[in-house]
Amino acid sequence: MKKRVLITGATGFVGFHLIEAALAADMDVFANVRQSSKIDHLQHYAINFVELDFESIYALTAHINEYRYDYIIHAAGVTKAESLAEYNRFNASYTRNLAIAATSAAHRIEKFVFVSSLAALGPLSSPASLLEDSGASNPVTYYGKSKLLAESYLSNIPMLPLIVFRPTAVYGPREREILIVLKAIKRGIEVYLGKKEQQLSFVYVKDLAEIMVSALNSAVTGKAYNVSDGEVYGRSSLADYTKAVLLKKTLKIKFPLGVLKGLAWSLEKGFKFFNKVPTLNIDKINELTGVNWACNIENIKKDLGFKPRYQLEQGLSETIDWYQNNKWL
Repeated sequence: MKKRVLITGATGFVGFHLIEAALAADMDVFANVRQSSKIDHLQHYAINFVELDFESIYALTAHINEYRYDYIIHAAGVTKAESLAEYNRFNASYTRNLAIAATSAAHRIEKFVFVSSLAALGPLSSPASLLEDSGASNPVTYYGKSKLLAESYLSNIPMLPLIVFRPTAVYGPREREILIVLKAIKRGIEVYLGKKEQQLSFVYVKDLAEIMVSALNSAVTGKAYNVSDGEVYGRSSLADYTKAVLLKKTLKIKFPLGVLKGLAWSLEKGFKFFNKVPTLNIDKINELTGVNWACNIENIKKDLGFKPRYQLEQGLSETIDWYQNNKWL
């Protein structure tokens, strides 16, 4: 019989690629979706749709006993919320509830994979070193703090067969935030926040999805891994590669940090009237202006055999092709 995997956050960017990777590994995929979720892009896949009640440990336990999953990949969460409490509810409390249910169920799962974020560690203030898997945590965003809290909850749940992955900036087909940057470059505009040089890292979504799915069959538990393509990039690298693919020249604009923070503050206040969070907010600025997001991936290479197939230049070229073919760019 095929191994059964539950993928939460299945309608999201990473979730979609997790589904493709799990199907390629010949797994029986169960995708958690909400009634309000758009699933048109998933309809032609041979997968099963389920809906979980993350508020209820009892309901989650009953669900796991009924469907008898072999693996759970928990990729659900929010990247924009109005408060730390809201981030913590969706990203930390719901994660804890699902993990408790997995260890409480009569049916035992073989692996629980949690998709955290490098934001849980936060950027380094100096370019002289790399973010380590077990390094000190100093998240600079509410999102990062909520992911760190989720990791803390999970580490204290006995008998949980856990692996945590902390991807850096993830890009690839269907990603929408980096797409904003690419659209600006296509229009001839190259924007930078502040004046400081940065060390950045990226991971192509297909590399990320493949290592998480392959880890389900590993003997590893109780470990957390930072995930990037292993390279260190300057803050202009993304724009330089994009311009080369699009054959574009740009006007470079550098916004003073104080001006940006003032604009973000104003946008946040204005969007509150509509109960929404703007793409440009104080949290996002803190993340985008971090000095050093470069990370060490030696442990994941050694323990799980991770061999990234894509560096930024190749991954961006494939991504831009997809955007253009699907009329996103």
